[in-house]
Amino acid sequence: MFKFMPLRNRSGQGMVEYILIVIIVVTIVFIAYKAMGGAVQKQFKEAQKNIEQAAD
Repeated sequence: MFKFMPLRNRSGQGMVEYILIVIIVVTIVFIAYKAMGGAVQKQFKEAQKNIEQAAD
């Protein structure tokens, strides 16, 4: 007969969960960058322009 033996070595499970969390975080950051990247870049350019004008 086949005996059910529970998995005793679950050390790989923690690593898989960690990798999944990293993938989810990277995906969220990528989506946020795509959604707001243009606005942030515009603000940095405006700040650079203001700094250059103040230096003159």
